[in-house]
Amino acid sequence: MLTVSLQHALPGFGLDVQFEAPPGVTVLFGRSGTGKTTVVQAVAGLLRPDQGRVTLNGEVLFDTSQRHWLPPHKRRMGYVFQEGRLFPHLTVRQNLLFGQWFAPRSAKRESLDRVVELLGIGSLLQRRPGRLSGGEKQRVAIGRALLSAPRMILADEPLSALDEARKAEILPYFERLRDEIGIPMLYVSHSAAEVARLATTVVVLQDGKVQRQGSAAEVLGDPAVLPAGVRAAGALLEARVTRHHADGLTELEAGGVPLFLPQITRAPGSQVRVRISAHEVILSRQRPEGLSALNILPGTVENVRTGGGPGAMVSLRTPAGRVLARVTRRSAQALGLEPGANCFAVVKTVSIAPEDIGSGG
Repeated sequence: MLTVSLQHALPGFGLDVQFEAPPGVTVLFGRSGTGKTTVVQAVAGLLRPDQGRVTLNGEVLFDTSQRHWLPPHKRRMGYVFQEGRLFPHLTVRQNLLFGQWFAPRSAKRESLDRVVELLGIGSLLQRRPGRLSGGEKQRVAIGRALLSAPRMILADEPLSALDEARKAEILPYFERLRDEIGIPMLYVSHSAAEVARLATTVVVLQDGKVQRQGSAAEVLGDPAVLPAGVRAAGALLEARVTRHHADGLTELEAGGVPLFLPQITRAPGSQVRVRISAHEVILSRQRPEGLSALNILPGTVENVRTGGGPGAMVSLRTPAGRVLARVTRRSAQALGLEPGANCFAVVKTVSIAPEDIGSGG
């Protein structure tokens, strides 16, 4: 358990945050400039906040009121930066082994072979960083951090410098870290898709303060929490793969409701997370018939939020979980959408992108 309490003056605003990060992946989520990186740097010991106290598993890393400050190298944090920051004169293997030099002899260690297999970098071991892609560099940087036997991984927007293809390449490896290694992680992101794929806990920062903390499904399913903008709003559903069909579709079961996606590689019985964007959901007061869309979820309207524009955000409680739909205010009024109204959410199978489907954790 990581406990954080920080106060620090930043240009234009003051950072004042308190939160707890339980085991798993805790994502600091919010727009750029809200203080996310400052928090991570303070936890790592790369920045001294004006005031604060941070503990990890009961050990005090620093406490300004007691003038206690544990040096960064004694905190045993594995830091993954936005860029790989590999040593250019060393091979991949040598960069990885450099991490082992910082692992205490008494610490539980991952073997080099295990880390290489986990990250799929066996073919890269003799290369130097100059011959690696951005995604390959980040995988090596993750491996170096793991081999230092860290008590926690700190990942500061590790995908922000990558294009969409490289992001899709790296995300499954972070999922494997979460599911197979079990080292707690503090992960910084402003991407709702990354949060949906990785987070077990989400801490939303806004204007230097904690706006909301909770599970990924709770936070992403709350239409009031939109740090990445309305276009990024969406729900997160937990589902189980039931079978793969010959026509290229995969069938899932979520709360007793069938869902169909373009075929995925998970085996039947696997747990998956599915993010459904609010702007991809159509609403109907009656169960629709004669549609090409395969995913129809019955639900009840929880609330309808409107702003100054023509849009409305409708929150539905369905057997599969909370679903958000972004419609026009005119449509919401015409359908009589209000709390308690029965409704059906319609989602096209092909509207669910591969990057919105992750392992269940």
